[in-house]
Amino acid sequence: VQLQAFGGGLVQAGGSLRLSCAPSGRSFTGYFMGWFRQAPGKEREFVAAINWSTGTTSYTSSVEGRFTISRDNAKNTVYLQMNSLKPEDTAVYYCAADVKLLTTVEPYYWGKGTQVTVSS
Repeated sequence: VQLQAFGGGLVQAGGSLRLSCAPSGRSFTGYFMGWFRQAPGKEREFVAAINWSTGTTSYTSSVEGRFTISRDNAKNTVYLQMNSLKPEDTAVYYCAADVKLLTTVEPYYWGKGTQVTVSS
């Protein structure tokens, strides 16, 4: 099972990036898929999640209104659209998946991280 994350990069404050996560190796129907991030010197934190089947979403408060998580069933891909980026959004972003709510468990499946750097 793999969760391949793409789309990180360097952007100026106020700019946008879109992260993609393409799972493979098993069906994630009914799973919660989402994103965590870890900034230098800080603990990893939950960012956003979506239920693959229902489309129900959840966000951490610091990104609500700026980030949007979505999924494309045809492309088997989950996206994180990040707008109005701030320097404090700088972190390594990780795609993750679990059968349970991502805010309640340590996700079972993890992808490799992708670096997002927001310059001021």
